[in-house]
Amino acid sequence: MQNKLKIINDPVHGFIRIPHEILFDVIEHPYFQRLRRIGQTGLLNLIFPGATHTRFHHALGAMHLMFTALETLRQKGIKITEEEEKGAMLAILMHDIGHGPFSHALENMLMDDWHHEKLSLLLMNKLNEEFDGQLSVAIEMFQGKYHRKFFNQLISSQLDVDRLDYLNRDSFFTGVSEGNINTQRIISMMNVCGEGELVIDAKGVYSIENFLTARMFMYWQVYYHKTSALAEFLLVKILERAKYLVSQGMDLPAGENLKYFLHRAKSSATDEDIYRFNQLDDNDIIHAMKSWQNSEDFILSYWCKSVIQRNLPKTVISTRPFDPEFVEEKIKKTNEFFGIDNGKELVHEIKRKLLPYDTEKQPIYLLQKDGQKIRLEESQDQLLSGLMVHKTARYILTFPRDISQIIS
Repeated sequence: MQNKLKIINDPVHGFIRIPHEILFDVIEHPYFQRLRRIGQTGLLNLIFPGATHTRFHHALGAMHLMFTALETLRQKGIKITEEEEKGAMLAILMHDIGHGPFSHALENMLMDDWHHEKLSLLLMNKLNEEFDGQLSVAIEMFQGKYHRKFFNQLISSQLDVDRLDYLNRDSFFTGVSEGNINTQRIISMMNVCGEGELVIDAKGVYSIENFLTARMFMYWQVYYHKTSALAEFLLVKILERAKYLVSQGMDLPAGENLKYFLHRAKSSATDEDIYRFNQLDDNDIIHAMKSWQNSEDFILSYWCKSVIQRNLPKTVISTRPFDPEFVEEKIKKTNEFFGIDNGKELVHEIKRKLLPYDTEKQPIYLLQKDGQKIRLEESQDQLLSGLMVHKTARYILTFPRDISQIIS
């Protein structure tokens, strides 16, 4: 009989234990193995060459942190059954199973506004049928329907094990040290109070503030870096353009499964959609972009060459929207330079906004020594939380690099 209680060596957390056989069975399933071929950070490796880690890495790391968090809560006297432990670990293990190629960038392009969480849930239900209902508790927890609220908060909230893993992991692989947080310290401060709600022991206030600032720095320095934002935007435009050209009757070379989605009309998901979706990964998109560099459509060819050859368009960044006249001038020069009349397709304003700490959506609570809980931003000890409740925005204008020599 096969030993399923494996130990995995992870570069971020060290040794990760698989304490339940069902976890191993899910990890071995083709739905989960596909995550080895889905990058965690899209095209971020064009900017940070080390960022080649995958959703597979991240899911295992988040599962490990869930195990650590549950052990911590047990030590504080919180009763957690083995069934609940399995459920929580399965839920976080599968939380990203519905991610498509290049993750967030393309999730709306292939399946018409199907958010990855919706697809994750659909795939979880399919797996639950295969595993004779062993994932039922995990699905309840994932949906926030389980009667003990803290399990869902550990899976999805402003301070969940998902974020604790990806911040450290992305920091490690990009080499951006500002994202490095002390996950063990944060987890050691976790507690449960009242109606089964996740709280942080009050003495952990600065660890939480450090976590929030680290996340904010990672967004502006890494995820929303102007070239990162551009690369993600280009992926969307490439798929959008390809779908448009196919609708106009152009035959674009692509793998069978990608071709299926390029031709797919808007509709609710069918069994075939789900089957095809699970055959797709980053490699299909990269292979298609390599072919489309030679497309007779200038726009598609230009964008694909930009990504594959890493000859990316120019970007300028601003805290305010760009003057329409400035944008029009770029479009005019683009048309003149390339001898085309649809230069507006190559000039775009991209907007990125961030609210570092949302006090309305699942606020973080601190548990004081007297058993009372207070909001993080109301704590007398907080130093930065009060400053992180405001939205910040950046505007990025992208246009062909070739014309940047013509106009400043």
